[in-house]
Amino acid sequence: MMNLKKIRTSKDGFTLVEIAIVMVIIGLLIGGVLKGQAMVQNAKVKRVAKQADELRAAVMAFYDKYGMYPGDENIAAIPPGTDGEGNGSGQITGGEVNEVFRDLQLAGLISGVYNGTTDLPRHAFGDVVMLSWVNPPGAGTAQHYLRFDNLPADVCLELDTKYDNSTWNTGSIVGNAAYTSGTTVGQLYMLF
Repeated sequence: MMNLKKIRTSKDGFTLVEIAIVMVIIGLLIGGVLKGQAMVQNAKVKRVAKQADELRAAVMAFYDKYGMYPGDENIAAIPPGTDGEGNGSGQITGGEVNEVFRDLQLAGLISGVYNGTTDLPRHAFGDVVMLSWVNPPGAGTAQHYLRFDNLPADVCLELDTKYDNSTWNTGSIVGNAAYTSGTTVGQLYMLF
């Protein structure tokens, strides 16, 4: 007698509907991650703009209180504490650039600890922020500018578009290089 094995007829694997549902879920997850990354990027860009506004307010509060710009002040008791003295010229230049933030910190206008030499505040993308009297490329005349070092070019373009004329070498916001996608702009200057 011959033993016949029963042919198995079960269906192993996934149906087309199950695969479609999994693909939709994966698509939603990827979309959520990408949207989250865009939200983080937008928050950093807004933080750079807010930081510029906060620094302007702190410097002007210092000026209103002492009648001189931080870093440029040349009176030993202004602000209270140990700080370097500027030349009182009305222009923040040379070594005075590093003293700006120590003066603001000693006056209680910004948080942090600055030593007047190498410590400078950092922006949301990780590099330093400075305030100085400078004539950036395309600006035409020297004035006080906030300088943000090493920002992504797309961030510079977004800031320039929102707050100026979206042209990298003219206006109140200028870069030291064109806003080429995928690159970093060495210095972005914002008119103080």
